Amino acid sequence: MAEKISFEPPRGMRDFYPEDMVWRNKVFDAFRAAGEAAGFEPYDACVVESYELLARKAGEEVGEQIYHFNDKSDRHLALRAEMTPTLARMVAQRQKELSFPIKWTTIAQCFRYERMTKGRKREHYQWNLDIIGEDSVLAEVEVLGAACDALRRMGLSSADFKVHVSSRKFLGELLAASGIAAAKHAQVFLALDKRGKMPDGEIAAMLRDGGLDEREVEAAFAIMETESYAGCPELVELFALAETAGFADCLKFDIAVIRGLSYYTGIVFECFDTQGQFRAIFGGGRYDNLLTTIGGEPTGAVGLGFGDVVVTELLKARFGESSAKAKRGVAVGFMDIGQRAAAVKLAAKLRARGERVDLALKAQKPKKFFSRADAGGAAKAVFIGPDDIAAGKARIKDMENRTETEICL
Repeated sequence: MAEKISFEPPRGMRDFYPEDMVWRNKVFDAFRAAGEAAGFEPYDACVVESYELLARKAGEEVGEQIYHFNDKSDRHLALRAEMTPTLARMVAQRQKELSFPIKWTTIAQCFRYERMTKGRKREHYQWNLDIIGEDSVLAEVEVLGAACDALRRMGLSSADFKVHVSSRKFLGELLAASGIAAAKHAQVFLALDKRGKMPDGEIAAMLRDGGLDEREVEAAFAIMETESYAGCPELVELFALAETAGFADCLKFDIAVIRGLSYYTGIVFECFDTQGQFRAIFGGGRYDNLLTTIGGEPTGAVGLGFGDVVVTELLKARFGESSAKAKRGVAVGFMDIGQRAAAVKLAAKLRARGERVDLALKAQKPKKFFSRADAGGAAKAVFIGPDDIAAGKARIKDMENRTETEICL
């Protein structure tokens, strides 16, 4: 007997039925509109990458986190887990030809094999914004401003989210001032990035394993209570520019934002919902050295990764499951075969005007037609019967308030 096939997608992967696409389109439309408004140019790339490229960026342990395989020519390949290494490869490939700074954006499907938790899948779409070839903090401001604009376009406000901002450079200066040698900073960043994800006792053990003595461990935890960024000129400048740009209310200083990835070099940031219900909505920062790891020339860069999973959960919690599906377009139906041609002609005429038209594919009774039109989210509906053909006009019904007006056939 043949084994029964499961109709569920592989664990951690997703199907998008039409009702799911409504939410996805709401998010993607906001991504694209915000990127366009801020002058970012769209790009795309292959979803399969060289394993070596990903390993150079994240180390050999990346093999535990991604889907990788050998193809028929025995090349070691992988599904991309994020877009930044691919972007670095593309820029390095044409670094002599590009006119810097560049502002690029994409919505990329990414795959990461890891433990499933709330807000984390093994497949997701990620909106990326990157500015490469600019050292000014205005690059961070442009990236953050576009991300906040996208959230506002989705209907959220600064009461719903806050972007927590810090600086790896500033934190390094605080650690050095406390007597912790620069050689130990990478281990401190890695350990302290786990705060909130594991008990402080385990983090302290990680610090000790990294070579810190008890005094240094205590100093590292004490630094996490820093509340002022006055000693960091780049953060002072960033918050001032954000005020000028009109989104400072979306930001807050948080020294505890570290970002575990080793390639970040300066300002870093993560966005969270203000109720603390979900994982980070997006994150990113300055990564001035990444291109050099794959053979490119040193180039200043700022980037942001904004996944679709958490923000969709936030929108559903904030506005309700059914709120994304606004009524739109016109449904056109007919009573019998004698009115089919008139229905097709009317649909074509309305489509030529730019209307979205859902044309019934077969004759229906009026009650069934209007019920389907309502369930399908049509804003208006026209049902053509024999009398309408004789009169040369029909009635178009507003599905919201049930009022009717005439329309010529």
